[in-house]
Amino acid sequence: MTENVVVIGGGYGGIAVAKALDDIARVTLVEPREAFVHNVAALRAVVDPSWQEKIFIPYGGLLAHGSIRQDRATLVSATSVELASGEKLPADYVVLATGSSGPFPAKIEDPARGGADLERLRDNLLRASHVLLLGAGAVGLEMAGEITSAWPGKTVTVVDPGSDLLAGRFPDEFRGLLREQLSALGVRLKLGRRLRTQPEPEAGSLRPFTVTTDEGEVIAADLWLPCFGGSVDTGYLDPALAAARQADGRLAVTPQLNVFGQDRIFAVGDVTAVPEMKMARNAGQHAEVVAANIRARILGDGDPVVYEPAADAIVLPLGPAGGASYEAGMGVLGAEDTARFKSTFYLERYREMLGTADSLTG
Repeated sequence: MTENVVVIGGGYGGIAVAKALDDIARVTLVEPREAFVHNVAALRAVVDPSWQEKIFIPYGGLLAHGSIRQDRATLVSATSVELASGEKLPADYVVLATGSSGPFPAKIEDPARGGADLERLRDNLLRASHVLLLGAGAVGLEMAGEITSAWPGKTVTVVDPGSDLLAGRFPDEFRGLLREQLSALGVRLKLGRRLRTQPEPEAGSLRPFTVTTDEGEVIAADLWLPCFGGSVDTGYLDPALAAARQADGRLAVTPQLNVFGQDRIFAVGDVTAVPEMKMARNAGQHAEVVAANIRARILGDGDPVVYEPAADAIVLPLGPAGGASYEAGMGVLGAEDTARFKSTFYLERYREMLGTADSLTG
């Protein structure tokens, strides 16, 4: 193992690349968090305390040969990675997998305080009478389903400036199933409307407030959550690598997932400008392509693997017993199939990858 592969970021794509190359290279995973956060299940953990600890998985069992630095990359070049601690790592290959950040609770950035934050939000939701969710994308709809399933009868209103549910190329049947189930759960949809001003209280806090839509409708609630937006941080790149940065911070990549203009720098997951939905599954598929291409380069054997952007697809639960799914090959599936797909939120897969393969309980 003479080749140094430095993976920046321990999210879904980063851990998959690091694991796949651990047998053939000297792998170093750089990740500031003390544990992997299974954000796919974060919204279930908001309402169900049995999930609270499950979504935080230690990194210790990920690599058999490589190492993990609990640190942050501050300057990445084509040949080295400088860390906040002052350490400088030599790199023959670098994989950028720093993902994206977004509002809590869909994204939990700090495992050390994540459990306490979830408990606080859960307690506030329990006591809230009317919850306002801003955003009718996947996060907003899933959060609405979780809240109304956990506490039937609680008023939940979803506001979004878009004229329909979700962005993406989905059939009318799929959106129709979501509308029917949300209506049955009592969720109020206010689409095609904007708020004149953001709610005054801190997001997730319990405090009565009113907001007004651009049409003059007044909504009174006592807790609100932002369910939209996300950003990437690629400010750690040196000028040569930063040339691939797009206006939104994401990185232009080749079909082999090289950062444009770079032979040994790759990118996976949300940080890429690949034109597709930003999902954990797609990040994992990026990781397979990058690991195969680095392996081929190290061994001097095999043709480069090309990544084809994934078609729009989604498995969207609305609580433990509801939801709808769509993929071009399987079509539209309803509540029963969706609930089965997301019954464990694929947690076993990530526990196994991270070396925590004992059976799930609770």
